[in-house]
Amino acid sequence: MSFITVRKIPSPEEIKELTPLADNLRKIKAERDSEIKEIFAGNSDKFIVIIGPCSADDENSVCDYVSRLAKINEKVKDKLFIVPRIYTNKPRTTGEGYKGMFHQPDPEKSPNILEGLISIRKMFIRAIEESGLTPADEMLYPSNYMYCDDLLSYVAVGARSVENQQHRLTASGIDVPVGMKNPTSGDISVMFNSIQAAHAKHNFLYRHNEVNTTGNPYSHAIMRGAVNQHGNSIPNYHYEDLIKVAEAYSEYNFPYPSVIVDANHANSMKKFAEQPRIVKEILYSRNYNTELNKLIKGVMIESYIEEGCQKIDEHIYGKSITDPCLGWAATEQLLYYIAEQV
Repeated sequence: MSFITVRKIPSPEEIKELTPLADNLRKIKAERDSEIKEIFAGNSDKFIVIIGPCSADDENSVCDYVSRLAKINEKVKDKLFIVPRIYTNKPRTTGEGYKGMFHQPDPEKSPNILEGLISIRKMFIRAIEESGLTPADEMLYPSNYMYCDDLLSYVAVGARSVENQQHRLTASGIDVPVGMKNPTSGDISVMFNSIQAAHAKHNFLYRHNEVNTTGNPYSHAIMRGAVNQHGNSIPNYHYEDLIKVAEAYSEYNFPYPSVIVDANHANSMKKFAEQPRIVKEILYSRNYNTELNKLIKGVMIESYIEEGCQKIDEHIYGKSITDPCLGWAATEQLLYYIAEQV
């Protein structure tokens, strides 16, 4: 067993110098960061919609999709805060398959980390420039977060990462909201332990440096469903599940108790077309109960230009190469419906 060095990767500072964010886009990012924090703090009634493809594999189709979101955003921005889901890393249960643009800027070519880093930054920057919307990504590798920390307004920690110490410590130093998904087992106590850790101050080793963090008061819960020992999906978006999370939050002294509900994954049993129905039930529960109305800050939706998914070698523009997604027509209809209900 051995590690074979391929090349030395430039530091985050060096990569940012190669692909800088223009001053006008920095201003957009700062304004968006401030606005999403106000929502989590309860000072704004806007509803957050984190929406986009399962994985971002093609810059042109991703930016096309985000520009479409921007047009809808202009019509609903008094009610919704739309965050494009631009997920550039994909956890692979067996280690096989497409791992995301970070590894493979082109899904059909050999991995190249340096090209992947630059491709990701260029895609994020282009999306912000063309849409005025700042994206969300999953923090799959905590040590890599600094390569894109100036571009993201929302960060998610996945179900398989939420128990990891490095993810929890790193989240405590991030300056935007970080959502902690419940683990695949569905044990919400694990999720709350992670949220508590992210709220705290820490001292640890990060990217060859000893660092101190001040804690992230905007760390919160993401409900994504669970999987039992037989591999069957167990939804946790129903009214009773949300009440249970609200009760669990009451045992903590977090400044901004918040929940984002993931309408796909185990909640939909990966049946992408179920997402509109699930979102409608979440909104009904939220409107029925004033406590849930305050607690549930938004939803996550997997959506792209073409519905469903494809194999990597099919080359269908705007169609997911990982999990199936809601198509654009249904997405547009759902966003307008959400805006009417909140």
